[in-house]
Amino acid sequence: MMVLTRKMIEIRNILTKVGQTAALQLPSIVVIGSQSSGKSSVLEAIVGHEFLPKGSNMVTRRPIELTLINTPGSTAEYGEFPALNMGKMTDFSTIQKTLTELNLAVPEEDCVSDDPIQLNIYSPNVPDLSLIDLPGYIQVSSEGQPPELKEKIAELCERYIKPPNVILAISAADVDLANSTALRASRRVDPRGERTIGVITKMDLVEPSRGYAILKDKNYPLRLGYVGVVCKSPGSAKYFFGKNANISGAIIKNENAFFNAHPEFGPDTGAVVGTVNLRQKLMNVLEQTMASSLQGTSDAIHQELEEATYEFKVHYNDRHLTAETYLAESLDRFKHSFKDFTQVFGRPQVRELLKRELDQKVLDFLAQRYWNKPLTEEPYRPRRDEKPLTELPTAEPDNMYWQRKLDASTSQLTKLGFGRLATNVVANALAQHMDRLVSESTFREHPFAKKAISDATNTILNERFYSTSDQVENCIKPYKYEIEVEDREWAQSRDNSQKLLKEELKACEEAYKALGNSVGKKKLAQAMTFVDRQREGPRGAATLEGTDAFGFSHALLERAREGVFLRDRSALLKMRLYAIKSKQCGNKANKYYCPEVFLDVVAEKLTSTAVLFLNVELLSEFYYHFPRELDNRLGRHLSPEQVDAIAREDPKIRKHIDLQQRKQLLELALEKMDSLMALEKSKKAAERSGQQPQEEVPSRWGRIF
Repeated sequence: MMVLTRKMIEIRNILTKVGQTAALQLPSIVVIGSQSSGKSSVLEAIVGHEFLPKGSNMVTRRPIELTLINTPGSTAEYGEFPALNMGKMTDFSTIQKTLTELNLAVPEEDCVSDDPIQLNIYSPNVPDLSLIDLPGYIQVSSEGQPPELKEKIAELCERYIKPPNVILAISAADVDLANSTALRASRRVDPRGERTIGVITKMDLVEPSRGYAILKDKNYPLRLGYVGVVCKSPGSAKYFFGKNANISGAIIKNENAFFNAHPEFGPDTGAVVGTVNLRQKLMNVLEQTMASSLQGTSDAIHQELEEATYEFKVHYNDRHLTAETYLAESLDRFKHSFKDFTQVFGRPQVRELLKRELDQKVLDFLAQRYWNKPLTEEPYRPRRDEKPLTELPTAEPDNMYWQRKLDASTSQLTKLGFGRLATNVVANALAQHMDRLVSESTFREHPFAKKAISDATNTILNERFYSTSDQVENCIKPYKYEIEVEDREWAQSRDNSQKLLKEELKACEEAYKALGNSVGKKKLAQAMTFVDRQREGPRGAATLEGTDAFGFSHALLERAREGVFLRDRSALLKMRLYAIKSKQCGNKANKYYCPEVFLDVVAEKLTSTAVLFLNVELLSEFYYHFPRELDNRLGRHLSPEQVDAIAREDPKIRKHIDLQQRKQLLELALEKMDSLMALEKSKKAAERSGQQPQEEVPSRWGRIF
């Protein structure tokens, strides 16, 4: 086993996680050749399994970074796609299918992609090698292939065969080397043939003398030489050994039978043939290439580490951060915020919230039953049984019209589904406050956490909603039949009614003023006069004939009707304020003369009763269960991958963690590199002193032959 190659592959895997730059590029063996040269067969012979994409059309559209890892202590053979997290794949036909799908995912219009597919293969029968399989060169474009495909493949290969990579140029024996696309491409970037290994496939298709002449070719000399192979196994091999069995032995046996039968390829001829020799050459060349690049790679890692260390110091003051600690700290801070919220949102706040909602309901009922009258272009004709509100203060105490009106309003208030309304108001308020807490926390940058908090909130509130609303509804049932009023309650509601009507009056006056400013006070007044006369009936409308009044636009008339409504509502509110302040409304016995006060009494009783149960059944339960539900969703049950994904949702945290991990990986790579350089230094010192360096235990893949 080549220790240096294995260690360098480990370092290469680390640098891949860092994100390889040109300076951090470690040597690999780049496999190039035309589509019919037998390139895939060579790689599969080295691995011992058929795993590369197959098809009549061009199937390889992306570079395949193939890392072979020898596992002498194991009998298992499997592959992994590190970037896909698909786990160990022991069925090589599944690997082949996956590679095919990944390649065919490249759109037809793009032809090829420079986004590499990373594949690691672990086996006791493979050498430690780092290979890159590229799409095959196209000699003649076939029908249906884009015209630019040939050029794009050439450009892609050109980028990969630059130093420090070793070039494995595959050529078929039945094609003249002068026409070999792979050799021509390699000579452009390696004119002296110092980084190129020539592999001649299909040696059994030419005469042995012709095959020998190709391997000893002087027109295209390569310092690393040529290797002849016959990467073809008997058709029955797969059926004999099993579907997923290693076929290296069958291929080697077939090769040995061919080359031993022809003396031109004997050991004394100097010709290098066979997959076994090709493997050994690849291992030796890659080992030597990596050894020569040790110092340069070490210097590059040093430089990258210095830059990462400086950036980490400047931006984060060397503050260590992990996804786990970040999520835990964020969760603790959010819990503290939640605890602070529970201290300021209790029974008084629920009471205020609910009373405000009922105050609005009371105003709506008053407007519906007492204040409103139609505002249309048609003259207003009141019903026979309808009485104007101006008659209320002077009505008889036993007037059934006003008694029925107040009783109907009270019934509407108590029977509106108050339990559901009250519970919904508080639940919505809690949900809104939780959204506010999230927006003020670090979780605002984390969609996953925001959804988890929202789901936890909704789960608890939904579980408690119906039982709470039923409890509240049952407790206010007595108010649906009889309401007793105390003097203290009446006085308090009288003051509150005045306050509500003053606020409503102020809102009407401000809206009327804004309307006049937007339209023009004079124009608005003229249009309102027109609307008033329209409502007076035929006599009022007749006075406008022959004048310019009919020139008002539809939009202006709509604003005028709005102005009339606000003006009339303001006058009515002033009248009712005067009535509430009067001596008549100072006595609770006159409740029919003062509907505003009595309805406020009812609203106050409903609120006081509901708050008791809302506090116990909903608020306290929510405060107790929410932290525990939050721990279940954002705490102990999350996997490390989920925790990391949550932390990386925040761009600032992602940048912090990425830079920190980059620094740590570079430190690890440098540590391994220093250890490897020290080992190489001691090895060379031992060689100079005449001592024999300790030999590594040979891997099992070499023994089976």
